[in-house]
Amino acid sequence: MAAVIAVLAWRPNVQAAATTTKNYPTKPVNLVVTFPPGGGTDLLARLLGDELEKRWRTPVVVENRPGASGNIGARYVADSDPDGYTLLMVNSSFAVNPGVYRQLGFDPKKDFEPIINVAWIPSVIVVGENNPAQDLAQALQQSKDGSVAFASCGNGTPQHLAGEMLAERTGVSLLHVPYRGCGPAVADVASGQVPLGIVTISSAMSFVQSGKLRPLAVTSPEPSAVMPEVKSVMQTGVENYELNQWHGVLAPAGTPKAIVTQLNEVLADIMQDEKIQDKLKKLGYTPFRSAADEFKRVIHDDIDRFAKLTQRVGLRIQ
Repeated sequence: MAAVIAVLAWRPNVQAAATTTKNYPTKPVNLVVTFPPGGGTDLLARLLGDELEKRWRTPVVVENRPGASGNIGARYVADSDPDGYTLLMVNSSFAVNPGVYRQLGFDPKKDFEPIINVAWIPSVIVVGENNPAQDLAQALQQSKDGSVAFASCGNGTPQHLAGEMLAERTGVSLLHVPYRGCGPAVADVASGQVPLGIVTISSAMSFVQSGKLRPLAVTSPEPSAVMPEVKSVMQTGVENYELNQWHGVLAPAGTPKAIVTQLNEVLADIMQDEKIQDKLKKLGYTPFRSAADEFKRVIHDDIDRFAKLTQRVGLRIQ
């Protein structure tokens, strides 16, 4: 009899959970971006947020929580309720940071539910319009006090790692100047405050088009479709150099499987839209859509891969 009562008592909770999941979302959804406004990750998040609002007819609030190369925003989401109403927009820096920072405040492999990988994008190496360097080799010869300063989107970002890889492959001493996002880094390189920048193509695009930045090379194996005239770093003569960056969406660990599946499906549908694909391609992205499990494997593999690289180049932050 007690068992029957227990079953009857438990059943309404199951039905309530199923109803909540079925009706999701019933209130505004927060999409947390771990970098400031204006960078590539922020632009992508706002595009996805607008499209989700159209499909759901529910507000999607893009919330910027920058700092510590994305760790502050990631920690906030990891500590949020796993109900599908707080999501995290990340890029490859999420997988770089475990090998760079001693204290993350979260476990990147255990504290999140990967939802979908939506795009890939290379970084671009740029100089300001008044910089005399016309190619990568010339830029790397602009040594001051024995090294060349380069701006990146922050400590532990893929752009930071791209600079360390460039120094390792070329033997040139590069001095890292970290910013809190690609937007501020782009602005200071364009103004000449820093001679060299490694940033996402999307964040540099408008500056390149206006002539305020000159692109020297991209970090992908081949030239980007939006900058076909710009060589890849390998094409300039640097061997075994390649670093592409992914972008995707995560939820806190424990988010119901049904909500993860629903989010994956609606975001995959957005990425299939030709108009969305055209917008992303113009920003330098390669649109993509993955299964949740597939994205999880990519993240975990990159965490291990980048940890080996950061250890090899001696990149570690307290």
